[in-house]
Amino acid sequence: MSLEIKVPAVGESITEVTIGQWFKNSGEYVEMDEVICELESDKATFELTAEQSGILTTRAEDGDTLEIGEVICEIDTNASEGDAAPAAAESPAKESPAAASAGNGTSGKTGEIKEMVVPTVGESITEVTLASWLKEDGDFVELDEIIAEVDSDKATFELPAEAQGILRHVAAEGDTLEIGGLICKIEVVEGEAPSEASASSSEAPASSGDATYATGHASPAAAKILAEKGIDPKDVKGTGKDGRVTKEDAEKAQKSAPKPAAPQKPKAEGKEAAPETPKVAGERNVRREKMTSLRKTISKRLVAAKNETAMLTTFNEVNMKPIMDLRKQYKEMFKEKHNVNLGFMSFFTKAVCVALKEWPAVNAQIDGNEIIYHDFCDVSIAVSAPKGLVVPVIRDAEQLSFDQVEKEVVRLATKARDGKLTIEEMTGGTFTITNGGIFGSMMSTPIINQPQSAILGMHNIVERPMAVNGEVKILPMMYIALSYDHRIIDGRESVSFLVRVKQLLEDPARLLLGV
Repeated sequence: MSLEIKVPAVGESITEVTIGQWFKNSGEYVEMDEVICELESDKATFELTAEQSGILTTRAEDGDTLEIGEVICEIDTNASEGDAAPAAAESPAKESPAAASAGNGTSGKTGEIKEMVVPTVGESITEVTLASWLKEDGDFVELDEIIAEVDSDKATFELPAEAQGILRHVAAEGDTLEIGGLICKIEVVEGEAPSEASASSSEAPASSGDATYATGHASPAAAKILAEKGIDPKDVKGTGKDGRVTKEDAEKAQKSAPKPAAPQKPKAEGKEAAPETPKVAGERNVRREKMTSLRKTISKRLVAAKNETAMLTTFNEVNMKPIMDLRKQYKEMFKEKHNVNLGFMSFFTKAVCVALKEWPAVNAQIDGNEIIYHDFCDVSIAVSAPKGLVVPVIRDAEQLSFDQVEKEVVRLATKARDGKLTIEEMTGGTFTITNGGIFGSMMSTPIINQPQSAILGMHNIVERPMAVNGEVKILPMMYIALSYDHRIIDGRESVSFLVRVKQLLEDPARLLLGV
């Protein structure tokens, strides 16, 4: 019996997922509830487990995007572990198209010209850009050998040779071509590469003792190499047909000893030689990586927040000495009793909850022509995870104690870095706190986490001279920023909210007394 495994529903707003990676290969035996692959949505990463034991047959590859309910693999529940194919062995059905076509010989006869056009790479893609040629003009190419890379507005594709022979470029790097446009031609050649055939017979005397037009003439690829070396093609002995200089000849060629320099002519007065461009040592490598579904969603949400909200930012500064003194006095007892460190996040979370109760518009959101006010505080905490920024939510933060807030922060941050957050743990926040100070940021304007209407940014703590009662004192100061949607929050409310947070942080006793 063959059991079909379909993409499960992972959230109300999620309609498709991307296969991150397969942990089990097609043809392997899997146990029930064994993790077989990893799925990525635009919000989180999930593990897919086997629903029964048996032989796995995959129906999609790494990087494929599937809709919810689509079949992702099958499990033959009647098969035993002994029926599984060895991991290193590849079944004939898995043979790549390139290998299959190579076994059938070249797609053409010697002397034919194979024209290659830009292939169809997607329904909505109408043109591509030739990113780079991987084979030079005049090079010998094998069937299905990758000869170029083309970029579309969605991805990068490799272009394989459709025949064996001599490559002739038609388009240049950087050119934009429509689908079906001519990109190159291949002069079809059967058998081995001409360079190899000529090398094997290079020691044999030429069939004709007379020189031809090809004698001492370099192929385009060889000419380029010789030009880079500064060697005249006439000074290189060709081993190709009729004495043609091949690419291999050019690579082996060495520049002859330079002739004695001629005496320099005196420089004309008033003219100076242009300084040479300094050579920079080291490598300048570039790599291209495909964006994950999470990163693409983050990009869309950030752009939407800038375009769809009337975002404004107001700033203030906080004297962190009272909190730092309080932590220094009680941190050991706090950790001993609650088994968690006393950090700054619990103070900021509790201060924000108090201020949100007093200024409810900061805790509200717009839904069409209505404003939704919340009588609870679900505080989102921005966490930098390996795959991108995620914002898990501390539910009912106004009802939690300091130790409960700290434990929840640690729990959510750990799950975020391990990629184990669920959809429920990242949705439904009413207000967000982000701490750029841990990376050294002194001041920033955080972007609103829609559909919320405001976000508080924490920053680096820096000792600065401050005027206190007519005296200059060195105090640990932090800038705090509140970005808010001006459509729902007025300037008075935003400034008053931030001032209230400042008061509670600079006098932590207010948090306990509720004043």
